Amino acid sequence: MRLTTKGRYAVTAMLDLALHASCGPTCLADISVRQGISLSYLEQLFARLRRAGLVKSVRGPGGGYLLDTELETTSVACIIDAVNESVDATRCQGMSDCQAGDTCLTHHLWCDLSDEIHGFLDGISLADLVAREEIRQIASRQRKACEPTPITVMQGS
Repeated sequence: MRLTTKGRYAVTAMLDLALHASCGPTCLADISVRQGISLSYLEQLFARLRRAGLVKSVRGPGGGYLLDTELETTSVACIIDAVNESVDATRCQGMSDCQAGDTCLTHHLWCDLSDEIHGFLDGISLADLVAREEIRQIASRQRKACEPTPITVMQGS
């Protein structure tokens, strides 16, 4: 089973955006620093997420991105689908040409598994993830790690 980096990063970035929604628009540079995802890659992902209607951009000073859907109705599967990814357990990417151009013996088993995984991810919303204590703790740690360190001025004796 394979979920690509694109799908993983899209879910991570959307969760970061959801966790910081109360602060207003979030710039991609902040997500980049907190999540260790390159800014150019985030720009590509957010163009797709915007076209899918999951986020909206706010221009100008203090601009960035906001969620354009409710946390409760935005599923992990919806985010993965928005960036044109799929969760696929087959070797043939669902093309039915897994064995020298023909369908292999276990093709339908792996297709059924892919459908089950998609259904599982469709049942998990951003609201579900934001509500998890361990996720909120990780987000808090990431915020603290990104805060500038205060400079201590030593007084001369």
